[in-house]
Order: sequence, then C-alpha cells, then structure tokens
Amino acid sequence: MNKSLITALDFYAAESPLSRPISDATHQIPAIRFVVARLTLADGTVGEGYLLAFHFSPAAIRGALADVRPLALGREVTATRPFDRACDQAFEYFGATGLQRWARGLVNLAMWDAHGRQLGQPVWQLLGGRARRIPAYGSGGWLSYSIDELLAEASGYVHRGFTAVKLKVGSPDLERDVERIAKVRECVGPDIRVMIDANQGFGYPAAFALAQRAEPYGIHWFEEPLPHTDFTGYAALKKNTHMQLAMGEREYDLVALRELATRQALDLWQPDILRLGGVEGWLDSAALAREYRLPVLPHFYKEYDTALACTIPDAYGVESFDWVDGLIDRPVQFADGYATPSEAPGWGFRFKDDVLRPLA
Repeated sequence: MNKSLITALDFYAAESPLSRPISDATHQIPAIRFVVARLTLADGTVGEGYLLAFHFSPAAIRGALADVRPLALGREVTATRPFDRACDQAFEYFGATGLQRWARGLVNLAMWDAHGRQLGQPVWQLLGGRARRIPAYGSGGWLSYSIDELLAEASGYVHRGFTAVKLKVGSPDLERDVERIAKVRECVGPDIRVMIDANQGFGYPAAFALAQRAEPYGIHWFEEPLPHTDFTGYAALKKNTHMQLAMGEREYDLVALRELATRQALDLWQPDILRLGGVEGWLDSAALAREYRLPVLPHFYKEYDTALACTIPDAYGVESFDWVDGLIDRPVQFADGYATPSEAPGWGFRFKDDVLRPLA
C-alpha cells in the first residue's frame, strides 16, 4: 500500500476569538472567519491548511471545495504540481481563478503540511530553506477604529517589539486619513516605520492627494492605493510621488506583477498564497519578482509566509495579525520585530479540535 495516498479530505469552519466588526476602504466585515482543510494519508498522517474567508460567498466556497475534493482523493501527497494542473484543467470552463484557485490553494497547503509531517521535517526544510528570523510588521488600523482604538493597537505592537505598523486609509474625508496618520506617527515616534493601506479604495486624484499630504509623516509604503488593474495609474503615482508602492494580494496570476514591473511602477510585491493557488504559485511569483529586483512582502498568512520566506533571498517581511493565534496550538513566535519559523514538522501548527465545526 502506498502510505502517501490521500484517503480523506474534510473541511471545517472556525471563527477567531478576536472576532468583531471591522471595515476598510472597500469592505464592511462583520466577523473574522476561516475555512480549514484536514486531509488524511493512508498511513494516518494528517495535514492541514486554512484560508481567511470572513463572511464572503459561503455557498460558493462550499461548492468550490466540493469540486476540488475528488481531484485530491487518491492522489500522492507529494504530487502538488500535478494536482494544481489537474485543478486548473478541470476548472477552466468557468475560470480556474477566483474561488476555484482558493480551493486549490487550501488543499495544496494541507498536502505540504502532511508531506512534512510524514517525513518529520518543516516545510521550509523540504524546500531547501534555512531557518532565520524574518522581519515582521503589525497590521490592522481599521477605518472602523476610533482614534483611541487605533493608537492602542499601534502602541501595543510597539510595546511587543514590532518596529513597523500599518493602518488603513481610504476615508471619504481626506482630512480624517491625514489625522489618523499624524496621530499614529506621534504615538509611535520617529523610529517606527508607518505604512498605509487603501485596499484599492482610491482613484488616482485621491491617492495622489493623500500621498502628498502624508509625505511629511515618513510613510514607508503606500499599499494598494488604486484598483489592481490600473497599471497606468500606478505608473503615474510612482512617477509623481516619493512613496514606495506595494500591491499583489488580489492577484491570482503574475500578470499585474509583470505589467507593473515593466512600467517601473512597483516597489514591493505582496503575494497571497491562497489566491496564487498554494506553495508553488507563491514561489513562482517570488522568482519572477526577483527577476525584476522587487522584494517579496507577502499578504496576511504569517504561518505559511514565515516558513516560505526562509527559502528565498529577498523576503522583505511578513504581516502579523493575531486573529488565528487563539485557534492553533503553536502560534508564530515574534521577538524584537522578527518572526521565527517553526522547527516542527509541516507548517508547525494545528488547529485545536474544539474550535472547528464541520462545514455545512
């Protein structure tokens, strides 16, 4: 019997103990929710993966997962590239990107976890990486926060040793964005990096106006200032301002990376491992970014990104939210503004059984 064949694949829902309504420039989010995959190999090894789902498209998520399950069952756990190709071929008619790519990525992550656990090795080691500390920044700063909540979060990150923090911008009122930036800078002092994230909520005139007003506060990068397909706008903003521009988290392929890099309109590439379909998609994007000499600054998934950052030479940092920490047995460890990769097999963590409920 092949002990590495996938014999079962189940999906669960979980909600962060920190869940509460939040908002950015483009979304109202009532709760922080996740989907978790657990796959079992013939020898009993279990691998896990998770995706950040919030409240969006629950019926479509269930449908995508139902479509991906038969493509994984009976497959060799190490055959991640063939699995990815099989999914893309099966989903081509309605489009292999979007939720179908998320579903593929979720299972891909669980496959890598199971493979590492079966061999007793962390994923970064399987990929030939070297364990090292990775720079990290504290993220959040939601537009729904009051000034007091915003400053409490920013100062909390600094007290925990983070040397960089990010806040949301994109308020209907430019003055509110400027006030929030100014208050955060005053709160954290001159030596902490401050970044801003518009979540694609601006057109060019508003993004340019905020960049001009925010420049005196030493903003380290301006994230997703414009819709991700506005390549001309990114090029103009890069030419006409002095800020580093970051984007990439909305991309399911490498088109935007190529377009913006050739226009010299991007400074930091932000791959999202779920949207890119898993480990291979993330690494492929990092390799292309390296060709254009763009540092890699991945989006959200610190449990995966810290490990993968150890396998590339140009990892700029990882993003830290605390949302998943209360749901898993071994959260990522931070000290002095750095994340440390786990030495445990696979991704190095598991979801606690009592926080999971079968996905209906």
